[in-house]
Amino acid sequence: MTPSPQTRPLPPGWQPVALAHASRLVNHGPTVLVTTQQGARRNVMAAAWSMPVEFTPPRIAVVVDKSTHTRTLLEASGHFALCLPPAALADLTWRVGQASGRDVDKFAQHAIAWHDGPVLGLPLVEGCVAAMELRRLPEPHVEAAYDTVFGEVVWAAADPRVFAQGRWSFHDGNADLHTLHHLGGGTFAVPSRTVQGR
Repeated sequence: MTPSPQTRPLPPGWQPVALAHASRLVNHGPTVLVTTQQGARRNVMAAAWSMPVEFTPPRIAVVVDKSTHTRTLLEASGHFALCLPPAALADLTWRVGQASGRDVDKFAQHAIAWHDGPVLGLPLVEGCVAAMELRRLPEPHVEAAYDTVFGEVVWAAADPRVFAQGRWSFHDGNADLHTLHHLGGGTFAVPSRTVQGR
């Protein structure tokens, strides 16, 4: 019997990421899935623009258009999660960005499996290689002028096959776990080669 979403454990093998290293999860510019929940309402959208803005405590900025259902839920709840999809979730990542959650439950429409985040209880998309839960940091002047939202990371975890000891490790042996980077129009790139500076 499949457990309910409220009792699902974290993905097997996932490891907690120290908050001191949480900013490294997004500092290479991956596409993220932003999830939100307010009461019984939940949503997921794809966002190509996110970045760390502070190390301690870890703070992340992400662009979430003010007109989106995600932004409505985010502002109402004061929380959001960022999930990092790998290449295997490219189709899903593209699709959840093509319709509004006001019109359809995207989790149901796309048969998205999820588990509850351990701190804020936000839906974390299964199959992703990393995730973090964040508390919104209201910035009224910025938010009035721009679509940027700021959050403080309160929990983070990742698949150690691709992120361990505070670092990403992309190589041929874990190519199916490489993060997505949106190039526009539904086309994504993945890290295929790394270069070590000396």
